[in-house]
Amino acid sequence: MPNANEVSPSALSQVQHRAVSELLRIAPVADDLARRFQEAGFSLALVGGSVRDALLGRLGNDLDFTTDARPEDVLKILRPWADAVWEVGIAFGTVGAQKDARVGDADRSFQIEVTTYRSEAYDRTSRKPEVSYGDSIEQDLVRRDFTVNAMAVALPRKEFVDPHGGLDDLAARVLRTPGTPEASFSDDPLRMMRAARFAAQLDFEVAPEVVAAMKAMSGRIEIVSAERVREELNKLILSAHPRKGLALLVDTGLADHVLPELPALRLESDEHHRHKDVYEHTLIVLEQAMALEEDGPDLVLRLAALLHDVGKPRTRRFEKDGRVSFHHHEVVGAKMTKKRMLALKYSNELVRDVSRLVELHLRFHGYGMGEWTDSAVRRYVRDAGPLLGRLHKLTRSDCTTRNKRKATALSRAYDGLEERIGTLQEQEELDSIRPDLDGNQIMEILGVRPGPAVGQAYKHLLELRLENGPMERDEAVAALREWWARQDRQEG
Repeated sequence: MPNANEVSPSALSQVQHRAVSELLRIAPVADDLARRFQEAGFSLALVGGSVRDALLGRLGNDLDFTTDARPEDVLKILRPWADAVWEVGIAFGTVGAQKDARVGDADRSFQIEVTTYRSEAYDRTSRKPEVSYGDSIEQDLVRRDFTVNAMAVALPRKEFVDPHGGLDDLAARVLRTPGTPEASFSDDPLRMMRAARFAAQLDFEVAPEVVAAMKAMSGRIEIVSAERVREELNKLILSAHPRKGLALLVDTGLADHVLPELPALRLESDEHHRHKDVYEHTLIVLEQAMALEEDGPDLVLRLAALLHDVGKPRTRRFEKDGRVSFHHHEVVGAKMTKKRMLALKYSNELVRDVSRLVELHLRFHGYGMGEWTDSAVRRYVRDAGPLLGRLHKLTRSDCTTRNKRKATALSRAYDGLEERIGTLQEQEELDSIRPDLDGNQIMEILGVRPGPAVGQAYKHLLELRLENGPMERDEAVAALREWWARQDRQEG
């Protein structure tokens, strides 16, 4: 890990050069807002992640500012200037705004947050930070999570404020805390997860003393609300290098509290019962799934890849022949996935989709060398529903064997399955498989009213449709009447 004191002058000059160009780009909006604060008798500075991203050359349209003005004064300044203002975070000293402006030759829409200088801390039992306001930017910066987020640019004079060596740490690509990590994590334990998240997002290393504090204080994460933990976990999983952040969560013990199913995958193996390292396999599957993404990071796919084998520890069995089995781990894993995601307060829709993918991820392995009937292919498509595209990606990603011949055979087999699905979809519109007769037609043909019999008849026709493909109307009516006659005989 590079030492901040050994950062080359060229590395610093590069980040400073990027910052100048980025700050010039947003100057029309930032300088205009700063002058308004100045005229009202207050100071304003670009701060935190915005300064860090400017130095990295990746500043977007989300701008964070800090000020000595209290929230009510911030509102008075923003309302006549901004295109929209919101007060969602005002209890924590933050006022949000949107400002549309022309920058160069382009129209831009900036999302702005202005936060009063503050300090915040948890007590031993609280789940929400206690906020108190400060009077200096130095006081505000020392409470920040990491030195790379504890820099500011005072506006409009463009004075760089960096009391904790954040610029050196940024050039060294290292995460340190402004004060002691113990004090920082005691103030807000979620910062331990943010260390893992920033390591994953920025591909930075975490300073040894920070890692040590994370290990010693990991249990403190228990007082943080599930919603805040979930949001940090999402940002980590959707980052460019999630393996790095997840490994840090596992190695420091944080995962034992927020996602215990992940470290549980580190199954012990011995010389008599060799089997895959499920934990390592899972991280590889996640990375291989990421490589198949087409429209940017996909949270459903990545969560499914991360959780697809969580049922293995509970279903592991040592067989008499020396093999290790994990029978029905996909069914057990789907239930475990649902339970964990609900505990983290994920939406019902996300829970449903991810747990369904976990449940279906082994289905393809019954396909073998292509002996599935058209009926089995139809069922595969029906059961996956709108998740079929993701199931394709998850199934392909789940092959991590080093045996090239086996990997090639699996890939070809899945190619064949996808081709068969494509052919059948063209013929039958598989995505919306329905029986050849609807409920109203069933009631009309059988002369019955709405009730259980209609549902049973519908289910029977659906099974015929999946088994045999589309039928002509006369065939479907004859099949329905034949089924109905059997019901009469059984009842008689």
